[in-house]
Amino acid sequence: MIAALVAILKIANWLPMAVQSDGMRRYSSIDEARMKLNIRDIYVPSYFPQNFTWPPSEILAQNRPFTAITMAFRKTGRQDIMLVISQAASAHFSREGRIAMTQIRETIPYNLKGRNALLEMGICKGGEPCSRISWTEGRYTIVLIAKYTTIELVKIAESMVH
Repeated sequence: MIAALVAILKIANWLPMAVQSDGMRRYSSIDEARMKLNIRDIYVPSYFPQNFTWPPSEILAQNRPFTAITMAFRKTGRQDIMLVISQAASAHFSREGRIAMTQIRETIPYNLKGRNALLEMGICKGGEPCSRISWTEGRYTIVLIAKYTTIELVKIAESMVH
């Protein structure tokens, strides 16, 4: 009887994912998200600070209602998320996720290797300084937000532009 109950619960847990396999869900790797959702262009940095963990500690992706992927990174030796990279084929996608900027102190238009980007510096939850940079790459809006120096955030963003 217990085995039957466990089997029913596993099927009930699996069923929503089978019906809507391209909705927002967690993936174990960038390659898994790329393969299962057939997302060809996933922008990842070629420059990455050594004191950040690689691979991403959290990867969320979807194809419906629009394509989006969010990757979260921790700083080595810390449990909290220090960098979030997201790309979405919609301007209405909530990009911040695990890091939320509560106050913007300065906004600067920035030329990111020929792309018009917006660089923002401010304060995140908990009073920590943070920065955000966003730009359009093809059909995607890419946003990086970090509790890290603005200079390093710009280096990461520049390494994502091909």
